[in-house]
Amino acid sequence: MSDYRESESTQTASGNTAPERTLVQEFEVAGSQLINSVRELIASGNVHHLVIRSVDGKLLLEIPVTAGLAIGGVVTLFTPLITALAAIAAMVSRVKIEVVRIEQN
Repeated sequence: MSDYRESESTQTASGNTAPERTLVQEFEVAGSQLINSVRELIASGNVHHLVIRSVDGKLLLEIPVTAGLAIGGVVTLFTPLITALAAIAAMVSRVKIEVVRIEQN
């Protein structure tokens, strides 16, 4: 299951008027696939924010993905995230992952 939502904006956080587009993709994965799915999404490099929810929509974890984490791949920063994801994966059979990407036009 994959769902895309888009929104357009003309003002950036710094106040500049550069158009940007926010893309939100939502899909379900098995709890056992959660860690690998998140690793792949972060490695793709164009993810701004990840939200992990239960199948019924309850918020389990929000992950703001910074450029340093995505590009540098610093293991010490990633370790607490892996621990949290492993705990979630052990508790649930399926989760929804909401992926937020921001594209500059």
